[in-house]
Parts: sequence; C-alpha cells; structure tokens
Amino acid sequence: MAAGAQEADGSTGEPSDYAEFIRSRADEIRNRLELVEAQLTGIRSAREEWTDDEHDPEGSTLITEWSRAEGLRGEYRAELAELSQAFERLEAGEYGLCVRCGQPLLEGRLRARPAAKMCVPCLGASR
Repeated sequence: MAAGAQEADGSTGEPSDYAEFIRSRADEIRNRLELVEAQLTGIRSAREEWTDDEHDPEGSTLITEWSRAEGLRGEYRAELAELSQAFERLEAGEYGLCVRCGQPLLEGRLRARPAAKMCVPCLGASR
C-alpha cells in the first residue's frame, strides 16, 4: 500500500499495487491518445482534399471535429504528465499522501484518480 493510503471507509487494508494501477491507467490514456492522433490525421487528410476554403460545405464540421480532437489530445497529454508525477511520488514514498496537508488519501480516491495528489477537503479549499 502507498504511504498512508486507506480504504474507502478510512481503514488501512491489504496493499494495493499502485505502480501497476498507474501504469495501467497510463497505457489506457496512451491508447486513447493514439486514437485521437489518428483522428487528427484523418481530419488533416480530409481538409487537404478540399481546396475551396471559401465554399467548403464540410468546413465547419471539420473545424468542430478538429477542436474536439485537439481538446482531447491536450487532456490526455496533461493526464499522462500527472500520472508520471504520481509515479515519481510513488518511487519517493510520497504517493497516497496529500501534498497540501500530508494526510493519507482514501483508497477510493486513488482508484478513481490515480494521479490525485490532494485530499478532497484540500482540493475543495484550493478552488
């Protein structure tokens, strides 16, 4: 179990393999990122096929698709960076502890957001 991490009910339980959990989530996000990259490539190709920008009937659709895919790509890249930081905290023995107050994060929070670095009360206070 990560330093101080607790079960959802607050009690300490059996050790969890957080390294594998973080790796698994990162793999999932990398797969999603690959799909978005492929979608962006497809949008670029579709855009290159149409040369009349002024009268492009698909222009607004392509722009909307592009914006959505770019947004997802940004989110996925940010989550990968957060997961990398989580793995660094794990290696340093600091994973599962709130970076603000030092209290243990609940098991359920870590399972829902493996990159979580603040407990819910501190997260709420920081907004």
